[in-house]
Amino acid sequence: MARARDEHERWARPSKRGSRPRTKQRPEHADALVGLVTGVDRGRYTLLLDEGGPHERDVLAMKARELTRTRVVVGDRVDVVGDTSGERDTLARIVRITERTSVLRRTADDTDPYERIVVANADQLVVVTALAQPEPRTGMIDRAVVAAYDAGMDVLLCLTKADLAAPDTLRELYEPLGVEVVVTRREGDGAGGDGSGGTPDDGAAAGSLALAPASVEDVRDRLRGRVSVLLGHSGVGKSTLVNALVPGASRATGHVNDVTGRGRHTSTSAVALRLPAGPGTGEGARTGYDGWVIDTPGIRSFGLAHVEVDNLLRAFEDLDAAAEECPRGCTHLADAPDCALDEWVEATDDAQARATRALRLASFRRLLASRTATV
Repeated sequence: MARARDEHERWARPSKRGSRPRTKQRPEHADALVGLVTGVDRGRYTLLLDEGGPHERDVLAMKARELTRTRVVVGDRVDVVGDTSGERDTLARIVRITERTSVLRRTADDTDPYERIVVANADQLVVVTALAQPEPRTGMIDRAVVAAYDAGMDVLLCLTKADLAAPDTLRELYEPLGVEVVVTRREGDGAGGDGSGGTPDDGAAAGSLALAPASVEDVRDRLRGRVSVLLGHSGVGKSTLVNALVPGASRATGHVNDVTGRGRHTSTSAVALRLPAGPGTGEGARTGYDGWVIDTPGIRSFGLAHVEVDNLLRAFEDLDAAAEECPRGCTHLADAPDCALDEWVEATDDAQARATRALRLASFRRLLASRTATV
C-alpha cells in the first residue's frame, strides 16, 4: 500500500545526472504522406493528397515545431502526418519539405537583404501586363524575366487588353529574346474601363467586358501540362484571366484608379488552381485537368537583391552576346569606357531596331545600377 504524502512534504527534484538526456534525434515519419500545398492562410496550409488518385482529398495542416523557421509556400511538396483524413475540424502536421525543383524569389527592393519566396516548383512564370489602363512597365517585365531565369524557369509574357492598344511594340522588344508572347483581348457590351474586365464584386457581371474565348484558349494552350505562376501589377486583368481559365475560381477583380493609374489589390494570397483540360486531347482530356495555375497577389515592386550581378546580363540574351566584345573588367554602366553595348546599339541602320536596342540597354543599365549600388 502506497504511503500517503502530506501536502506540505517536499518533493525531491530529480537529479540532472540521473535524468534521461534529451535526444536530438527526430522521428523518421516513415508513414508520412506527400501533399501539394495549394493555399496558405495565417499559419494554416491547404494540401492536396493522393493527387489524381481514388482517395484524392484536401487536408488542412500546420507546420511541425522543427519547421518553425522554414517557409512553406504554395507549390511545395511536403510530407505530412497526423490526421490526414481531410474531415472537418481535423488538422494534420507538415514534417518535411521535399526537394524543390525551382524557387521564384523576390525582395522588396534592390537594397533589401530579405528574400521572399513567391512560389516553389513552378515550371513557367507568366508575366501579365496590360497594354493600357494601366500603362505597361517594361522595367517590371525585365525584372520578372531576370528573376525567372535566375530560378531556372521559362517565361511567358501575357499582354492583356489588346482591345485598347496594339501589342506590336512589346512583341518586338521581347520576342527576339526568346520570350514567348501571348495576347488577350476583351469583348462585350459594357464600358470596360475598370482595368480588369469586371466589376469589383463579380467579374462576370452583366455589362462587364469578358475575355474573348479565342484569347483564353491561346493562353490555355501555353499552360497545358505545366505548373505556371501568374505575376503582375494590380489592375492588369490577371484575376480576370484566371477566372476565365478556371471557371469557378472566383478570384476577385477590381478597378484601376483614374488618378494614379494603378489597380486596387484584390487577391490577398497565392493559390494553386487546377487548369481544366478544355478542348483537345491527351492526358489532360482523360483526367479532366491539364496543369496548374498559381495566382499571386498584385505586386507594387519586384526587387532583385537576391540575384547575383553576373546573372543579370544573362537574362538579356541579346546584350549578353554583344558584351563578349567588351574589354576585360567592363562594368557595362553608362560611364564605362569602350563598352561594346553602346556600339551594339549603333550597329544597325534600321531606326526602329536601333530605338529598340537603346530601350533594352537602358533597362539593363537601370537594373545594373540599382544592384551594384548595394554591392
